[in-house]
Amino acid sequence: MPEPSAAHVRAVLFDLDGTLLDTLEDIGRSANETLEELGFPPHPIESYRQFIGDGLPMLFHRALPAGVDAAVIDRCVGGFRGTYVRGWNVASRPYPGIPELLNGLVTRSLGMAVLSNKPYAFTVQCVNELLPDWPFRVVLGDREGFSRKPDPGEALRIATQLDVAPEQMVYLGDSSIDMTTARRAGMIPIGVAWGFRTVDELQASGAVRIITHPLELLKFLDNEGYSS
Repeated sequence: MPEPSAAHVRAVLFDLDGTLLDTLEDIGRSANETLEELGFPPHPIESYRQFIGDGLPMLFHRALPAGVDAAVIDRCVGGFRGTYVRGWNVASRPYPGIPELLNGLVTRSLGMAVLSNKPYAFTVQCVNELLPDWPFRVVLGDREGFSRKPDPGEALRIATQLDVAPEQMVYLGDSSIDMTTARRAGMIPIGVAWGFRTVDELQASGAVRIITHPLELLKFLDNEGYSS
């Protein structure tokens, strides 16, 4: 194996929702149940494609009527935690091709980690129970006292834990939040077209490549490498 360089990828950092796992239905349904319990109107599940990504407080800021105060958002966040824990795995599954991608990365001895704005406990639960067969070395979600993406702090923390230079890491994600995080951390931003957000959003936020199937990442790594 050649010596690591800026053109040699040694690890892949994954977003979770919309990248590894299709969680839209379970998140949307749980959020709607929370809204209805508090007397607010629900939304079509597809609307949650634009609500998800910046953490639970922002999800409900987007889902609630304009002008509600922070206390209402806090009540929704608390209600969602109770609702989601009962139904987080009803429909959520890895996207087609993700198992094969992860197998390919293991075969290539590349490090793997997950960074999500989903609450930490739910992030770990989703990875442990829906992706149990793969050795993710670090799994981080939203934690009190730590900044959410697109702040690059947690991405850089993961790079340190993996002992990999940021420029030797691909960040694979489905939103502008992920691409911005990757750019700020000095990682390689690659967008996925199968996720919650649009290809236009990924392109506008600096993706160096957009893939339409998970196995395209293996082709990118094997055939093209990366040079900044």
